[in-house]
Amino acid sequence: MLSTADALATLLGAARPVTGVPQEAQAGIETVPTLDALNRVLAADVVSPLDVPPMHTSAMDGYAVRVADLVQGSRRLPVSQRIPAGHAPQPLAAGSAARIFTGATVPPGADAVVMQEQTELGEGDVTFLHTPKAGEWITAQGADIRKDAVILPAGTRLTPQALGLAASVGCATLAVVRRVKVAVFFTGDELTMPGEPLRPGAIYNSNRFTLNGLLRNLGCEVTDYGIVPDRLDATRATLREAAAGHDLILTCGGVSVGEEDHVKPAVEAEGRLAMWQIAMKPGKPLAFGAVRRGAQEAGAAESEAFFIGLPGNPVSSFVTFLLFVRPFLLRLAGTTHVSPRALSLRADFTQAKSDRRNEFLRARVNAAGGLELFSNQSSAVLTSTVWGDGLIDNPPNHAISAGETVRFIPFTELLY
Repeated sequence: MLSTADALATLLGAARPVTGVPQEAQAGIETVPTLDALNRVLAADVVSPLDVPPMHTSAMDGYAVRVADLVQGSRRLPVSQRIPAGHAPQPLAAGSAARIFTGATVPPGADAVVMQEQTELGEGDVTFLHTPKAGEWITAQGADIRKDAVILPAGTRLTPQALGLAASVGCATLAVVRRVKVAVFFTGDELTMPGEPLRPGAIYNSNRFTLNGLLRNLGCEVTDYGIVPDRLDATRATLREAAAGHDLILTCGGVSVGEEDHVKPAVEAEGRLAMWQIAMKPGKPLAFGAVRRGAQEAGAAESEAFFIGLPGNPVSSFVTFLLFVRPFLLRLAGTTHVSPRALSLRADFTQAKSDRRNEFLRARVNAAGGLELFSNQSSAVLTSTVWGDGLIDNPPNHAISAGETVRFIPFTELLY
């Protein structure tokens, strides 16, 4: 069985950004309004056309002064002008102060701002109770961003704060990678949709809801083919249809080696497959390969849609998606950084029994900052994924003792 690290390296080594498909040229890049670019991936660097702030501004409500006037002269100065934010000031006359507000442009000639709490206002003048240093309470031009600086490199996934940063330099639109197109379907004659009668031997298809939610969290364009009958011909037909217009085909169930598991032979007939058994728990069976799209035109080379087959147990499909499908999709979308950040936290439990596989245990952080373990770690217990707030990455053949430090990956690092 492959280690989780080797399996992930193989997946990421095969992934190619959708903008890099030669026959599509620039078809993989879109220009979208910055307001609509949340969670999209930048296709080009964002370079600032200006300094931010574009002028010296006041960091406080107060009075703009020349420091030399307070050091050498009277501590009581006439107020020569009033400067609200968004208004252009006049040069500051020597021996005077300017009433100024937070964010307003510091007038030429002023070299400090005294906050209003350190002054006493008179009739047309102001007395200073504090002698400032040069630059005090002034935000210098370009203190945040310098003109021509790369503020967001290509490959960045756009968070709300990244959109704000782009807007701060005047970007009304952004060049982004098109959405990754994913086809998903589910196999198993035992599957029933919520709202339908649950016949004997049937189960509700929870995986359909979990995987659709995960795909949409990652900004994918999803085509859901629903439940496909447990027949080789039906599975092959769905694979052919899905390959035509998608970057990735994702299936759930049918990737094991039973007589009713038709996904493996179907993919081998319609493309190519590397069938993996990964040394992990939960989620040992995982299939990866590609499905032929067919010739685009006479004499053209065949193209392929990637294929990943997940196990059918609900926790297994959830965990394998987070650890393998998520980074693969992010790499297809052109994202530079795809590895989740892990925390080193204290285990507030003991697990004396170790496993020869790499275990991913559902756990949550308690009020004391340690980790509690869900009582039932079965791959069929979906409750554990809602109760928990992350996964403990436990190495093979390792028993956990209370008080030791373990590697914990929060769901917040894995769901988006």
